[in-house]
Amino acid sequence: MSVDPKTQKLREMRQQARLAGGQQRVDAQHAKGKLTARGRLDLLLDEGSFRELDMFVTHRTAGFGLEDKKFLSDSVITGWGTIDGRLVYVFSQDFTVFGGSLGEVHAEKICKVMDLAAKNGAPVIGLDDSGGARIQEGVVSLGAYADIFLRNTLSSGVIPQISAIMGPCAGGAVYSPAITDFIVMVKGTSHMFITGPSVIKTVTREEVTFEELGGAKTHNTLSGVAHFAAEDEEDCMRILRELFSYIPQNNMEDPPLLTPSDDPLRMDEELDSMVPDSSTKPYDMKKIIRRIVDHGRFLEVHEHWAQNIVIGFARLNGRSVGIVAQQPAVLAGVLNIDSSVKAARFVRFCDCFNIPIITFVDVPGFLPGVAEEHGGIIRHGAKLLYAYCEATVPKITIITRKAYGGAYVVMSSKHIRGDISYAWPTAEIAVMGPGGAVNIIFRKEITAAEDSEAERERLSQEYRESFSHPYVAASRGYIDDVIEPRETRPRLIEALETLQNKRDRNPPKKHGNIPL
Repeated sequence: MSVDPKTQKLREMRQQARLAGGQQRVDAQHAKGKLTARGRLDLLLDEGSFRELDMFVTHRTAGFGLEDKKFLSDSVITGWGTIDGRLVYVFSQDFTVFGGSLGEVHAEKICKVMDLAAKNGAPVIGLDDSGGARIQEGVVSLGAYADIFLRNTLSSGVIPQISAIMGPCAGGAVYSPAITDFIVMVKGTSHMFITGPSVIKTVTREEVTFEELGGAKTHNTLSGVAHFAAEDEEDCMRILRELFSYIPQNNMEDPPLLTPSDDPLRMDEELDSMVPDSSTKPYDMKKIIRRIVDHGRFLEVHEHWAQNIVIGFARLNGRSVGIVAQQPAVLAGVLNIDSSVKAARFVRFCDCFNIPIITFVDVPGFLPGVAEEHGGIIRHGAKLLYAYCEATVPKITIITRKAYGGAYVVMSSKHIRGDISYAWPTAEIAVMGPGGAVNIIFRKEITAAEDSEAERERLSQEYRESFSHPYVAASRGYIDDVIEPRETRPRLIEALETLQNKRDRNPPKKHGNIPL
């Protein structure tokens, strides 16, 4: 059957657009272990669901020979598709066209899908692979970046925004991902930095490689800029799809509810012995979390940064929940600058998008030290306090062992609008640990004793028996119930059921002034 010339031209132009920067550049992309912009979207989205916008757009720049170099779609692929049947808007930068550089029309295409996402209440996922601003377009490219930053900011807390760094992301380009909710980087092929190694060497005389400066390992372990480190691009798309499964379409909807397939009444006797008898002995909180949540599935966020606190997503009886937990196996689970910032931002994300927060507490306090104090632990610790105070989603707390001092208050206590607070029998809720307490309260008695060490131990034991248990707090209603560890899963699920229609609000205001 013959095809009319106009239809034939359309098909030819579509084919031309799909060739991107040409086979040679596509081969070069593959040689680096990287997929093309369209190949990534094929992996990310449900098969056959992608609908492209602006396929026939080309740049409008004259000068520097660009008027003779035009590619259909320019250097970014945009449109919408579905993930597990749910609408999502996407853009994927194309490194085979002008190195993925951002110019006027490139930004216009991104802004179009961001505007559509905001109007339609759907998430945005951006796949970044760009050499930066298109220098030939001068200040126009800088203004184009700003157009994107503004939309990132206005959409923050309204629709989820997720960034995947698939190649270079340098200079001003890094600020769009930085404003989004989550960043995934790919080991070995993605980099983020404000100024590159050559500029740093010129200005500060420091020599550093791309990978050391801004690779996936650096930003997942040292800076905390990135939330996930993917093994390769296929793994990156898997992470994006899994993350997407826990979050709602927008701030007016609840997260996806899956049909429960794990017994909500399931108890686990192993939990009864997972907290050691010695209050100074470490244990792995992540093992406890996995025994409680549906099918043991826990998507950890910021796994490699500030490991003394654990954050991530799981499900309880099919409901999506955000989990914040101390990690006694790292720095005894103490709160410090990085862990406070890490948890605070996660709590605020969950509150933005109607995800209940489950908090597991085993915290000896805030980390002492000159570096922490001079680094602003007061200000950074206040971020976590502020986040929990501000959050109006259901908040359920389980104290497994230590809850000392101000850290007890900060970790979603009743006093800051925690809804339900449970404690295990191993819980120790006090102003401070027995050793520190008796040194202050009984200093004179200890000094005057013939055997000061024996007297200190005797007094410490008395303090433990009087205060290092959950029942003083329970007697005042600060703890709603002391439960057997094995009961934790069904009790959490019950509590979530009772809180599903919770209504709470903050005083009318433009916005608060969180201690940034």
